[in-house]
Amino acid sequence: MNITVKNDATSAPTILTPVSPRFIRLKHVVIALLLSIVFFLLFCFIALHAYIAWVLSNPTVAPIYSNPELAKSMAYENITFPALDESRMMHGWYIPANGSNKTIVFSHGYGANREETWVPMYDLAHYAHRLNYNIIMFDYGFAAEYNKDVATGGKIESQQLLGAIKLAKDKGAESIIVWGFSMGAGTALQAGLQTQDVDAMILDSTFLLEPDTLYHNIKNQIDLPRHPSLEILELLFPALNGTGLSQIPYREVKSKDYPFPTFFIHGTEDEKAPYPIAKKLAANQTNPLSDVWIVQDSHHELIFREHSREYLRRVSSFLGNVKTSLAKQHEQQE
Repeated sequence: MNITVKNDATSAPTILTPVSPRFIRLKHVVIALLLSIVFFLLFCFIALHAYIAWVLSNPTVAPIYSNPELAKSMAYENITFPALDESRMMHGWYIPANGSNKTIVFSHGYGANREETWVPMYDLAHYAHRLNYNIIMFDYGFAAEYNKDVATGGKIESQQLLGAIKLAKDKGAESIIVWGFSMGAGTALQAGLQTQDVDAMILDSTFLLEPDTLYHNIKNQIDLPRHPSLEILELLFPALNGTGLSQIPYREVKSKDYPFPTFFIHGTEDEKAPYPIAKKLAANQTNPLSDVWIVQDSHHELIFREHSREYLRRVSSFLGNVKTSLAKQHEQQE
């Protein structure tokens, strides 16, 4: 039945056609379908970010394949020591140098273990050992053979590095140098905020986990919008690895003038840690022995491979200057 409605005396009557139940049902189905699609896409978007956060927190690390004796004929001893906060036991190697009271602690990068073959770490350890340095090489928790930790961008790793520094001191080191690579260099800077036992640092391809570098690395793999991707990851990281970006002291590191000399080494073609961060960090340093070497056309953690002679020459000069300065300080104290 049609219904006639009169608006007023002069207007024509308006006939209201009743909406069929079938049309109403179809409308509800379309709305439900559209909402389902929206929620599905939203779920996929969040799930993608959860996967990214999980992968970043759980890097795949190759097993140890050699040792200092087999690789470079360096006598060594297996070491076990606690992280400074005693959160876990660390494992590594101690390579003693005859009569030496100076030690280099190597701080390996993300996705690697103490061997870090692409550097290659054995070659640099052998070089430092020939300069009569004791060597400590160890695995961060995320690279451990057993009882792996998640990677936290330096938050818990800095405590593990501080444990290695304490071990060096306990073994009689009067001079301790940290030689870090990539996130191991960023971890070293975080540890440097918490200790007075470091006498110098050599930092190769410094990667400091902060929103800019995190997004830079994600965008290199998949083109996601900066917002809300960073906000979603910031919410997910604490659930997956117990650490939010706000817990990493990247602002303090980026503004810190460290009391010890620091040598920054970085390549202009570094796709993981853009080189302006190294220039910025170096510009903050007022220690007269601090230096920076920005290498044209070099890549992330491959600078030693690409410029071996110049690399060792500059490192040797830096270590020599540090040694001379520490000797003068010791004489003045006596």
